[in-house]
Amino acid sequence: MRIKKDDTVIVISGNDKGVKGKVIATSPKENKVIVSGVHVVSKHTKPRQQGEQGGIVKVEGAIYADKVMLFCDNCKKGVRVAYDTTGDKKIRICSKCRKSI
Repeated sequence: MRIKKDDTVIVISGNDKGVKGKVIATSPKENKVIVSGVHVVSKHTKPRQQGEQGGIVKVEGAIYADKVMLFCDNCKKGVRVAYDTTGDKKIRICSKCRKSI
């Protein structure tokens, strides 16, 4: 999976198309990511401790990683990822402007 935690991504399909956000968590086995402010769902919570409040909480749900693209600050749009190897390091770069992401 080319998307990692703390990357800035843009949604390319679905109800939240065009929304930009930061990746909170990734799940490579399921090929899903959780992006802040995208796919907000209502979750019913039960009080777990004495005096704790239960109710309905809004949380971000997971979406498929195929629905997001990395956002390049230089190009100001979603871009594909290329890799560059310098020595023994492998870094991700923008395929358009060739800058490091």
